Amino acid sequence: MAPVAAPILVTGSHRSGTTWTGRMLAVAPGVGYVHEPFSPRRWPGWSRRPIPHWYLHVTLENEDRYAGLVEDLLAFRYPPQSVLRIRSARQAFQLIDEAPGALWNRLRRARPLVKDPIALMSAEWLAERFGFEVVVMIRHPAAFAGSLLRLDWPRFDFRNWADQPAFLRDLAGPYADAIRSFDPTRQDLVDEAILLWNVIHHVIRGYRDRRPGWVFVRHEDLAEEPVKGFHELYQRLDLEWDRIAERIVVRSSTGRAEVPAYLHRTVRRDSRAARWSWRDRLTSEERERVREGTAEVAAAFYEDRDWAPR
Repeated sequence: MAPVAAPILVTGSHRSGTTWTGRMLAVAPGVGYVHEPFSPRRWPGWSRRPIPHWYLHVTLENEDRYAGLVEDLLAFRYPPQSVLRIRSARQAFQLIDEAPGALWNRLRRARPLVKDPIALMSAEWLAERFGFEVVVMIRHPAAFAGSLLRLDWPRFDFRNWADQPAFLRDLAGPYADAIRSFDPTRQDLVDEAILLWNVIHHVIRGYRDRRPGWVFVRHEDLAEEPVKGFHELYQRLDLEWDRIAERIVVRSSTGRAEVPAYLHRTVRRDSRAARWSWRDRLTSEERERVREGTAEVAAAFYEDRDWAPR
C-alpha cells in the first residue's frame, strides 16, 4: 500500500533536536511517526536483521540488505518476526509501543515520518531510492559537545565508520585518517565530540551543496522562534498547520531550560534558554578547544556572534 504523499526523513546530528522536530511535525493530520529504525540499539524492531553499524552508510552497492526495511516502513508493515526475538523488558516495551501504532498508521494510510539521526549517512539513498523529503538538523558544536559531556553516554566507537569502506570513500573526506586512528585511551570526550561534530557536519555541508531541495535547519534558529520555524517547516513539507499544532509547539518550547539527564528525550523545555545551555556545561578551556577544533567546518554554519551568548 503506497503512501499518499512523499515520506519525510528528519535526520542530522544526534543531540540536534531531531526528536523535538520529528514529534512536532508528526502532530500534523495524516502523519505516522517512526522512531529511529536504523538504530542498532532498537533491534529487534523494524529491521528484520541486526543493524551492523551506528551511522550506517547504505548505497546502491549494499541496498539489498536494507531495502526491505524501508519498504516495510513505508507500508507500516511491522515485521512479525520481532515478537519471536524479544529477550528483554526493554524490547517488549518497544514492541508494545511500535506495533499497534504501525497497524493503525497502515489502516489509515498515514504519511510516514521517520525520525532518525542514525540514518544521516544513508539520507541520499533514502531520497533517491524511496523519494523521501529530507529535513536535516544542525547543532552548534559547543552545544553538541556540552550535551555529550552532560549525558555521559558510552564512548562512540569510531570503528562504526572505519569498518565501512564505502563511508570512508564517499563521505568521510579529510577525516578518514582521524577516524581510523582515534584512540579513546589517549583522547578524551571533548576530542571525541570534536571529531564526531566535524565528520557529521562535514557530511551535512556536502548534502547542502548537492541537495538544494532538502531542508536544512539550525537547532538554534528553531529554538529562538519555534512557532515561526515550525510553521515554515509545515509549509515546506505540505503539512496542515492548525491551532492544535501551534498550541503543541508552544507547549513543547516553554518548559524548563534544563531537564534531568535521564529525561534527555523529552520534547518539552524552554527552547530559547536551552540554546545557550552549553555556557554552563563547558569550561572556558573546553569551549576554546571545541571552537578551535571545529573552526573549519563550523564556519559554514556559524559566525563569531554565535559563540557569544546574548
